[in-house]
Amino acid sequence: LIQRTNFCHRPSRQEKLSISNPSQSEPNSTQSISKMMKLAVLAAAASSAAAFAPAQQGRLSTAVNGYENELGVIAPTGFFDPLNLSKNISKEKFDEYRTAELKHGRVCMLAVLGYVAPETYRFGYDIAPGVSTYDIPNGVAAIDYIPALGWAQIIFFIGAVDYWGVLGDFDFGKPDLGDKEEERKLQELQHGRLAMLAILELLRHDSQNFVSPGFDGYDNMITGLPFIYGN
Repeated sequence: LIQRTNFCHRPSRQEKLSISNPSQSEPNSTQSISKMMKLAVLAAAASSAAAFAPAQQGRLSTAVNGYENELGVIAPTGFFDPLNLSKNISKEKFDEYRTAELKHGRVCMLAVLGYVAPETYRFGYDIAPGVSTYDIPNGVAAIDYIPALGWAQIIFFIGAVDYWGVLGDFDFGKPDLGDKEEERKLQELQHGRLAMLAILELLRHDSQNFVSPGFDGYDNMITGLPFIYGN
């Protein structure tokens, strides 16, 4: 369907990177960036996978008893809190951490989609006068191409959503979960945690390819989903 409608020309990753990064950095620089990004993935795994959630079988009344029975404590990691973020904290602070984890997970789920979707489709509007989304490369290469007005739009919208909650709480689309509410909460937590790791790996892989184009031998960035390119 995407090929027939021909929304836009999809240049190969080599073409996009040749525009934004005509010269290649030294091998040592590539290895250094790769190591730093891998360390970032490991750090995120340690911090984001901490088990924060409403109780599955009932809330524990005090922090002294810990939070080992909270929703989100699952195999194979079990209660995974290597930084001891849940040690000796109040229930209010625990719920605050859980809210932050949910928000970060939701943002990262959208971020992963935002990485994949522009590889195959662009809306074609002007992000700034005379600058179409067709002209903006995907991934980290876009940083140098987005004009100041485009950054202002992005920062204002994100800030408005976070501060005022302008997206609101919509009844439309809410399913009747019945006795599956706890199961759905666990699924959302898991999807969010996976997305946090996924976006870090996308950034690491894309950044390494930005420094050393074609290091992986592929023409497209999303190598795990060849079908989105019609292959």
